[in-house]
Amino acid sequence: MLKIRNVHKRYHENEILKGVDVTVDKGDVVTILGPSGSGKTTLLRCMNFLERADEGSMDFDEYHVKLHDASSHDVGKIRKKTAFVFQNYNLFQNKTALENVMVGLVIGRGMDKSKAQEIGMKALDKVGLADRYRYYPAQLSGGQQQRVGIARAIAVEPDVILFDEPTSALDPELVGEVLNVIKQLAKEGKTMVIVTHEMKFAADVATHVIFMADGKIVEEGDPKTIFLCPKEERTKTFLRRILPGVEYNI
Repeated sequence: MLKIRNVHKRYHENEILKGVDVTVDKGDVVTILGPSGSGKTTLLRCMNFLERADEGSMDFDEYHVKLHDASSHDVGKIRKKTAFVFQNYNLFQNKTALENVMVGLVIGRGMDKSKAQEIGMKALDKVGLADRYRYYPAQLSGGQQQRVGIARAIAVEPDVILFDEPTSALDPELVGEVLNVIKQLAKEGKTMVIVTHEMKFAADVATHVIFMADGKIVEEGDPKTIFLCPKEERTKTFLRRILPGVEYNI
């Protein structure tokens, strides 16, 4: 469904991504783990052309593009097949929850406003915000704002949803409400790529886990393998620090 190959990204002399390959099949929930600075978010942003990779290619269904010089036409087509959920919600502060969900449908997809409103309300219902249509972001908790962001993503019915650390900006007591929404999407078979630091969530929801460090994929596999039987010492070191007390089958 989606393949990216040999992705490189540099900022001046600093190479952030060093030849990364990722394959996502329909229905996959791919979680990307790793220490700060490992290139996780940059990789995700390159997948949606929020950043332009310096090298690499993408196959997305019938589209084959070079990441560095894909045309604006191809980028637009690929973006219509994806949706991005940001760390910090990225909502319009002067628009209500419903208007924030509608904007991508009306502006991005050219949909009639009445139809967009109907879809937007259903999306907000789905994430548990049926009573918050007319609320502005400043009137919502962080968890509610992030759920608006998820509603905005699912409203456009993308083939793949990309999540960039969706709980990192939340107070601890609000994390669960967002993770529960994502778990429900996983149960429904939504294809997702999730950068996260929530290890238990990753173990529970993922079909495939990628561990990155220093701009490379160090190890990848099913959750049981990565969390209980990692092969690479770098993976073991990371997990021991994040999950103290875990014993690995070596």
